[in-house]
Amino acid sequence: MTSHFLQAPLRSVSFFRQLTLATLLVVAPLASGPVSAEEAHAVQPGNITMQGRGSVAVAPDMAVITANVVTTAKTAEDALSENSSAIGKVIDAIKNQGIEAKDIQTRGFGIYPRYEQSNSSSGRQPNIIGYEIRNGVEVNVRDLAKLGGLLTLVVENGANSVDSIRFEVSDPNEKLDEARKKAVENARHKAEVFAAAAGVGLGNILFITETSTQMPQPLMMRAESMMASSAVPIEAGETTISADVTIRWEIETKSGD
Repeated sequence: MTSHFLQAPLRSVSFFRQLTLATLLVVAPLASGPVSAEEAHAVQPGNITMQGRGSVAVAPDMAVITANVVTTAKTAEDALSENSSAIGKVIDAIKNQGIEAKDIQTRGFGIYPRYEQSNSSSGRQPNIIGYEIRNGVEVNVRDLAKLGGLLTLVVENGANSVDSIRFEVSDPNEKLDEARKKAVENARHKAEVFAAAAGVGLGNILFITETSTQMPQPLMMRAESMMASSAVPIEAGETTISADVTIRWEIETKSGD
């Protein structure tokens, strides 16, 4: 009998210990939950994040033009022969102006049948009355001083269609790097202003990233309006290259604060 009375309390104590341990395990995760904002600032260093933009205005230094020769004849052979002769003269004239072969490329060749005009609603296929040949040459003009005279020259030598003229920056990467430097300087300047107003200093950079860039877009000019005059006016204008960055600094508390 005595042994039975002694075993019951021992089992009760063991159960109580298990219950206490289980309770602690449940409560413990709750104690490691989200901390307050004050506690977070107490253990984490302060930082400041700022965006900066830098831009550079740059004048295009090259132009791209496409001059076309369009010929028509009753047969495809005749149209092709006439077209080949005319586009050859145009290319020779371009080369005589000192344009290198690497900057001359033929493109846009096509043969198109021409059909008779008919008011008939019979649905039959109209007769072919001739052919049109179109062939073009694209030229990179790296000396803009030659552009006006070159436009006049290609027309005089057989080009009867000149597409829009495109002004470009031949090597924008150097100017883009300049814009990037200005973007970093802009972000740092703003960060220094805010830090000084808050009575703190800028520490090490935690991260820096380029968020966007803007490269120069080709400037288009319609060539038809310029062909009316033998002295072709050319104004290349300016375009813009820009870069955006985001930088984060550590905040340093000034001594004595």
